[in-house]
Amino acid sequence: MTLKTFLAWCAHLYTAMGLIAAAGIAVLLVRGGEDSFRWAFVLMLLATVIDTTDGTLARRARVKELTPGFDGRRLDDIIDFQTYTSLPLLLIWRAGILPPGQAWWLLLPLLASAYGFSQAEAKTADGFFLGFPSYWNVVALYLYLLRPPAWGSLALIIGPALLTFVPSLYLYTTHKGPFWRLTNVLGAVWTVLLLLIFARLPDVPRPLVWISLGYPVYYLALSWAITLRSWRTRYRQAGR
Repeated sequence: MTLKTFLAWCAHLYTAMGLIAAAGIAVLLVRGGEDSFRWAFVLMLLATVIDTTDGTLARRARVKELTPGFDGRRLDDIIDFQTYTSLPLLLIWRAGILPPGQAWWLLLPLLASAYGFSQAEAKTADGFFLGFPSYWNVVALYLYLLRPPAWGSLALIIGPALLTFVPSLYLYTTHKGPFWRLTNVLGAVWTVLLLLIFARLPDVPRPLVWISLGYPVYYLALSWAITLRSWRTRYRQAGR
């Protein structure tokens, strides 16, 4: 094995660290309790950091060329489905966020996310996710922090799940799509805010939570502004 091949396998191992984080999250959720939920969110954040950086590392290590028999994207999808979907949804159930008898609604985002992950065109060539990109870790975090009324919690479960099936565009900043620099800088600031929140759980100052919510709102607002512009452009072209 050459040094370059060894480094390519190291890049795959870095991706696999997200699986270790997923295992830790599962153990913490089984254990339950405020402290366990806090560390589960920390590990979700760690898994997200790995996911947003492993692609760059893999390209620099030339993994496709040097390890042609191993599909790093498939490994990445296996890990992402756990850390972005199944485990965050399990946390919502385990933390008792939904009212009694309503937990079955969590099956909707679970199935919707499976559909989204299985789409051949889930990511566009010009740097977007197509349909809601299964950020259920973010949904779980703010449901846990804000504890909205039952109708609000259900809306945040059902709404994004249905948007998975809508051909809307969402920023995919690791592939240097539109506004990727600004979004990544704001994302770094958001990460710092989340670390401050995790350090204060469960007694987090409410203003800090609302300030941190600014980044997801920015992300969704910009994504939908781009989506609506794209739809208008298609409509005008179709009318010619």
